[in-house]
Formats: sequence, structure tokens, C-alpha cells
Amino acid sequence: MPLISVIHGPNLNLLGTREPEIYGSQTLDDINSALRRKADELGLDIEFFQSNHEGQLVDHIQSCRERTQGIIINAAAYTHTSVAIRDAISALGPDLPSIEVHLSVPGAREAFRKNNLLEDVVRGRIEGFQGLSYLLALSALSTIVATRG
Repeated sequence: MPLISVIHGPNLNLLGTREPEIYGSQTLDDINSALRRKADELGLDIEFFQSNHEGQLVDHIQSCRERTQGIIINAAAYTHTSVAIRDAISALGPDLPSIEVHLSVPGAREAFRKNNLLEDVVRGRIEGFQGLSYLLALSALSTIVATRG
């Protein structure tokens, strides 16, 4: 079964209580549970990783290179600041597709959120649908992985 890694960046462990008007009321556990159910339906294996630390996120992304068939990443605030995470995703190359997700629409928020360091190294981005963004990304990634054989 293809393995997909779902990578959650900083502060996503606070979902459900942190600014629910922006991020929704689902907790990270709620999102992960929904993703696990969807992965089962799609015939995918799935793993989850969350960290508030940039280096741990980079280490995990690098570990995906030999173990997984794709990643879904919500780099959260690091989307706007981390060249290290950008470079780690870029190093995965075109054979390991990655999809960026956001619960909100960062470009419609504060000016600094318009800067996206990941947009040119990911296969695609899904944003603005709160927790549903992750499920849409998983469906897209399932199709990409299936068509690659």
C-alpha cells in the first residue's frame, strides 16, 4: 500500500481552540482521524507528524524521500519564512509529489502571509476549506500516486 506522510507545522497542535473563526473548530486529532478513514477508503497507508520546530520538520521531510510515495504539508507560519523547509521539499524531486495545504487563505490575510516560499516546489496547493483542505489534498495525491503506477 502506498504510504502518504501528512506533516503539520507549528501551532497546529492548538487547532480547535486557536482562532476557530479562522481555522475552524476541528482539533488536529479530528483532522487526522478523518484522514485515516479517507486513506482506508482510498487504499493508502498514512502517517502523521507534527512539530513546532523547523529542524524536526526538515528531518521528517528528508526521511520521506525513501519511505513514502507522497506528502501533504501544512507548514503553517513556516510557509512564509523557511528556506530550509522549502529546500527540503525541493530536494524530494519530482518523483515524490507534495501538496501544500492551508486551513485559511493566507494571501487574503495579513500582508506578510502573501509571501509563500513553498509554492514553486510543491505539486499543488489547497487552501481555505479548513479541515476539508487536507481531505481534498489526500484525494488529489491518491490520484497522482495511482497514475504514476
